[in-house]
Amino acid sequence: MAHKEPADTHLDPRYSDPRAVAGSWAEAVTRLTEAEIFWLTTVRPDGRPHVTPLLAVWWRDALYFSSGERERKVLNLNENREVVLTTGTNTLGEGQDLVIEGEAVQETDEARLGELAALWERKYGSDWHFEVHDGAFKGKWGPVPVFGVAPRTAFGFAKAPYSQTRWRFARRRP
Repeated sequence: MAHKEPADTHLDPRYSDPRAVAGSWAEAVTRLTEAEIFWLTTVRPDGRPHVTPLLAVWWRDALYFSSGERERKVLNLNENREVVLTTGTNTLGEGQDLVIEGEAVQETDEARLGELAALWERKYGSDWHFEVHDGAFKGKWGPVPVFGVAPRTAFGFAKAPYSQTRWRFARRRP
């Protein structure tokens, strides 16, 4: 799978085993593509954090998620588009946790939304079938905005051996 390479890859020796090497972005992309559950962190208007699990798909060098237009996370995004998405494992001695930092940009192009809807259904099954209407997914309870997050910075936390890799990317939008 072709993907945009980071502008900078850095293994942080302070948090890494001496045997560790910097993580591969290609491997991280595979994990982002295969992961089923992500955690989204947004910021409430009063500055308090809000964290919630959700589904997401990796496509064209960005992570895409959707949410009902009246849900807290979308209300937060109306004020502040900076987000963090995380995924990984709940085990200490194996796997890798990934953290994606960037700006959530609403996708309204209906052709792109159609492609994303097909990816959602292929990844998560027919319970996650969406039609596209008026620049959003059409859900059971109304419009479902879709947001893409192109990583500005990403972190990989490997657990065997322990390592922390930071990938930085040139500024871009999904």
